Amino acid sequence: MSIRNGLFSSESVSEGHPDKLADRISDAVLDEFLKLEPTARVACETLLADQCVVVAGEFKTRSPETFSAVRERAVSIVAGVLRDAGYRDAATGIDPDRCEVQIRFNGQSADINQGVDRQDGVIGAGDQGLMFGYACNDTPELMPAPIVFAHRLVRRQAELRRSGVLPWLGPDAKSQVTFRYEEGRPVAIEAVVLSTQHDSDIETEALRNAVSEQIIASVIPSNLRSSGYRELINPTGRFVTGGPKGDAGLTGRKIIVDTYGGAAPHGGGAFSGKDPSKVDRSAAYMARFLAKQVVARGWGERALVQIAYAIGVAEPVSFLVDAEGASSSRNQEIAETLRREFDLTPAGIISRLDLQRPIYYPTAAYGHFGRDDLKLPWEVVVS
Repeated sequence: MSIRNGLFSSESVSEGHPDKLADRISDAVLDEFLKLEPTARVACETLLADQCVVVAGEFKTRSPETFSAVRERAVSIVAGVLRDAGYRDAATGIDPDRCEVQIRFNGQSADINQGVDRQDGVIGAGDQGLMFGYACNDTPELMPAPIVFAHRLVRRQAELRRSGVLPWLGPDAKSQVTFRYEEGRPVAIEAVVLSTQHDSDIETEALRNAVSEQIIASVIPSNLRSSGYRELINPTGRFVTGGPKGDAGLTGRKIIVDTYGGAAPHGGGAFSGKDPSKVDRSAAYMARFLAKQVVARGWGERALVQIAYAIGVAEPVSFLVDAEGASSSRNQEIAETLRREFDLTPAGIISRLDLQRPIYYPTAAYGHFGRDDLKLPWEVVVS
């Protein structure tokens, strides 16, 4: 998607948002499996509603002891994630130590596994699907500007909450940033929306002033603010009830927050809770990696990559590169160059990006791409 002229908005959510709690629990469970067994097959989903957490999914391990060990630790993993996000008790949104936790771990279907761990030793794609990767020169991270600034806002909110500078902040928060584009370039910010959970004893006006001065002002520079710039802070006025107490959370409901903020297509598959044999995750990471190479090498100011797979088949059924400004023949040349340089089978992707490691929990909040705070292998530019 090429944004030429007009307004474009992207949103982000905090680590304490109910859907992000679900993603983080699912990825914490995944990381626990990978610590014990790097080739474990994991598909973990989480649901949170008020004081109840359900963790369910399908798993396959070589060792029964691995399955049992993670199963036994699952309740403490849930509590750890909730505490890490800032929840202390039911009043804040969910009680890490007293909430009901249901664990429903099942074995992976043999019908699925026969296509992944094939008898010929080849790793087949864990499912059919199409994955997109994107990069652009809006920002040094080669990410669209709206989603970068939206992430920065909620990360700043979490920083001030954790440090105690604004002790009345709650864990649950959302941001939204609107940029004005001219001739394909982000030139000004027109609006910022930030809604944050808070203690009941803070007055709305005091909250809005503090959020504007200490969160937004540190993220949104004055030279990027348009003449009609607006801030909408807690537009409803009150946001005391938050977290799972205020809204149910589910793994995979923030896939646009996780990726490019709507600036690029999405194949529909979520990332969190899935081991790298699932191309929903690993091929999306590889597509981002490839798109970033295209832009970094100067082949286009924006690049979109699509990869599609069939379940049980290693080689992709299709591969597309669309570099902005390139002709059809030039895009085909770029695609052929990348196919020669990089192995796009699940095994090739796992090897190139070193994905059979417990690296996923930190990615489950504030985006999987363009992270300057994490050393993520799919963000590396290859010379």
